[in-house]
Amino acid sequence: MSEFRHGWTRAAGLDLHDRACEDVPGLPVVMLHGLAVSHRYLMPTAHVLAGRHPVVVPDLPGFGLSDKPARAYDVGEHAAVVADWLAGRGLDRVAVVGHSFGAEVAARLALLVPETVAALVLAAPTTDPRGRSRRQLIGRWLLDTQVEAPWQVPILARDIVDAKPWRVLATVGHSVRNVVEDDLVKLPVRPLVLAGALDPVAPARWRAEVAAITGGTMVTIGQAGHNVLTTSPRRSAEAIALHLLSV
Repeated sequence: MSEFRHGWTRAAGLDLHDRACEDVPGLPVVMLHGLAVSHRYLMPTAHVLAGRHPVVVPDLPGFGLSDKPARAYDVGEHAAVVADWLAGRGLDRVAVVGHSFGAEVAARLALLVPETVAALVLAAPTTDPRGRSRRQLIGRWLLDTQVEAPWQVPILARDIVDAKPWRVLATVGHSVRNVVEDDLVKLPVRPLVLAGALDPVAPARWRAEVAAITGGTMVTIGQAGHNVLTTSPRRSAEAIALHLLSV
């Protein structure tokens, strides 16, 4: 298994933590996690991808091992911090894989620094307009728990403790207020839209709309829920690596 090292980089006045394996040549892959969580749940796919690409998995501000600002950042603020972090890390051309809320951040990042984002993967992107309220989104996540593998619980619980429940709830609010379609119609690259077939948070109809809006390619992984990058790492990494062959 590839060795991932811990590191911290100053960005926008914050110390951002990442785990990175940069031992192979190629286009670096930056993976952005969703809300309530951290780099930890993305590591299964990160480890598989690291055999083919350099991989860097940061913790967004307020999450994981990164600094905890006094308030929860919205999509634009997260994207701006990530853009500064990329510059500080010396990453001037990357593929960005954003999962769930991280897909919203990835889409905004691609608009902020189009010269840096050479490829884009929107994995289980939020937020479906048909479920764009706190109550509906949380309800969909609760439905997703019925199809997820129970071994994920300790990882997710630790991440929520790190972030604090108030930050999680505030970030849910930022997610449902973000009209992600406004960013999707302006993307400078055609993304891969990746998700699990059992995902109720980013259902198939919404993912098809995202692919249509962006001119992207839709790949669905069978028997996987919302946390497809956690529970189906080999199939997810294969789909991502195949997409990057065209870059």
